[in-house]
Amino acid sequence: MLNKPECKVEFNEVGQVLGVTSEGETARCKKVVCDPSYLPNKVRKVGRVARAIAIMSHPIPNTNESHSVQVILPQKQLGRMSDMYLFCGSYSHNVAPKGKFIAFVSTEAETDHPETELKAGIDLLGPVDEIFFDIYDRYEPVNEPTLDNCFISTSYDATTHFESTVLDVLNMYTMITGKVLDLSVDLSAASAAEE
Repeated sequence: MLNKPECKVEFNEVGQVLGVTSEGETARCKKVVCDPSYLPNKVRKVGRVARAIAIMSHPIPNTNESHSVQVILPQKQLGRMSDMYLFCGSYSHNVAPKGKFIAFVSTEAETDHPETELKAGIDLLGPVDEIFFDIYDRYEPVNEPTLDNCFISTSYDATTHFESTVLDVLNMYTMITGKVLDLSVDLSAASAAEE
């Protein structure tokens, strides 16, 4: 049911998932893995994120012309209750057309004015070709996956390094499979295979 409009999660009489319906077609399943938007009655609001996305024709100033930058502005330095995150990628990472850079500036929203809240991070970008601002709600699941077989991720937080997102995915993997995902690599086995 990927890339389908208006998906509806279907449940049996005891509240366990049995499928997902879109465009009159139901795909039967034993488990559903989704983000909070698919099951709003099984999540709770835990915060809001203020985010700006900027399109630029240059790297961020004072970064040694770097095509990839990650900056964390500490909350105390900013006089805020949460840190601010800045990330920039470029055409060299295939995230923008040749000669263009994409920057994200985000933080936990403390007001309804993202332009004001994100100013400290935006000021580091230098001139921007175009900028877009948004505030969105963050949610976390409150359901019991062992009862309903619904595995719901948390919403993206303000961080731009994706550590919390990766930890959420690893936790979901363990809940779904009952196993801890082992991402270690045995380099001796790999080099033996080359011989």
